[in-house]
Amino acid sequence: MYRDISVHRKIYKNMADKIAVVKTGGKQYKIKVGQTLKIEKLDAEVGKKVKFNTLMIAAADAKEVKIGKPSLGEKVEGKILEQGRAKKIAVVKYKNKTRYKKNVGHRQPFTKVEIISIA
Repeated sequence: MYRDISVHRKIYKNMADKIAVVKTGGKQYKIKVGQTLKIEKLDAEVGKKVKFNTLMIAAADAKEVKIGKPSLGEKVEGKILEQGRAKKIAVVKYKNKTRYKKNVGHRQPFTKVEIISIA
């Protein structure tokens, strides 16, 4: 019985120690299991699970590294926590000596995701 518990802890520890590089929304993110991050807006509902295009998976101690050529497929799974819009930024256009000034605001939509598993 004791041996089974230690094996289970070792497997869970290895899963938590994995890191991955995923590509979504034209950007690449370095992630771990349990991490939450804000990414470009995804067309999915809150609570749904999504899979990400995985470029690399590595152990935290870098003894085992898998690199895709160009990708490993959809190996990382996440859960959507929130859909929202970021804080407003002011975009100001100004030209001197011509009485031209224009103020525009912009709020970038985002999706907040929690990483559930890395295969």
